[in-house]
Amino acid sequence: MSNRIVLNTISYHGAGAIKEIPGEIQRRGYQKVFVCSDPDLVKFGVTKKVTDLLDEAGIAWSLYDEVKPNPTIQNVQDGVEAFKAAEADCIVTVGGGSAMDTAKAIGIIINNPEFADVRSLEGVAPTTKHAVFTIAVPTTAGTAAEVTINYVITDVEKVRKFVCVDTNDAPEVAVVDPEMMATMPAGLTASTGMDALTHAIEGYTTKGAWELTDMFHLKAIELISKNLRDAVAEAKSGEPGSGREGMALAQYIAGMGFSNVGLGIDHAMAHTLSAHYDTPHGVACAMLLPIAMEFNKPVVVERLADVAVAMGVDTTGMTTDEAADAAIAAVRQLSEDVNIPKVCEAIKADELDQIADDALADACYPGNPREADHDTVVELFKKIMA
Repeated sequence: MSNRIVLNTISYHGAGAIKEIPGEIQRRGYQKVFVCSDPDLVKFGVTKKVTDLLDEAGIAWSLYDEVKPNPTIQNVQDGVEAFKAAEADCIVTVGGGSAMDTAKAIGIIINNPEFADVRSLEGVAPTTKHAVFTIAVPTTAGTAAEVTINYVITDVEKVRKFVCVDTNDAPEVAVVDPEMMATMPAGLTASTGMDALTHAIEGYTTKGAWELTDMFHLKAIELISKNLRDAVAEAKSGEPGSGREGMALAQYIAGMGFSNVGLGIDHAMAHTLSAHYDTPHGVACAMLLPIAMEFNKPVVVERLADVAVAMGVDTTGMTTDEAADAAIAAVRQLSEDVNIPKVCEAIKADELDQIADDALADACYPGNPREADHDTVVELFKKIMA
């Protein structure tokens, strides 16, 4: 058996990294950029930081900003038509996971038109050509969509999210500039940060985990534990600091890992909450994380003990079982410290059967280290009901 690692061709990190964007476009000879962003980032001038650089370099561009927080099939279809109308030849996506996921789907369909039916991309789609050349610029520290081979689209008609996994969708260039994340409000800083922690912990405990991805995940857990509280405090105060910089790097490192080994039941359930109730993805992941860890503990107790150490817990004198419990407690404390809610008030008892079925059908579920049945998932959802 072989293990595979897929990453960006090039990634830039650190304050001011966006200045590298024009050169990456020009040296490849591209003529027209399709800028994929979301309306709030355009409104508050975040996207402009990148388009100003394109203007200064004399690079033509066209803007598509009809991206919703949970991007839909229609968003993607409209984006494909907008790309064609713009006569663009490359993509720069500026935003969180929603903008980057939309851009990935657009780029794949443009170069693989036989997959114009967006639903045909669900799961592992057998595309033959790499997506349109893409530079991804994250504005949140959580999804790591700029380095992953995954994207998630919402099927409004069927009230579900579906996960697409395709090595051809990975952006060739990632530009992780913490200054592009400076406008994130505290709540979004917290929820995306907890999403990154979920990536790292699920990636470390998933069935496909192995030594190289373990290295990424443990380092990401360490960095998130050290920096998330400070990043949230910086978001509240409006003052710059090391917390944001640490989280920008941490979420990328987590993405380097989980993109290559998969996730688990937490993400499967979180996708379902977002599809049915529009629950913010990071909030859903955070509420479910300690619950998923407790469920998986019987089969990954030693790995959860490692998580405790990575989170800075002094496990001296603890048994492996106690250290695993300490990891779960540390996750709960971190979540509480950054004001993540503990319950999802939208869940209705008469919908539990449906959302449990949807979670078990999610593409992330097969990676979970412990098998679950319908009744078990129902009980797990009940733990976050009001």
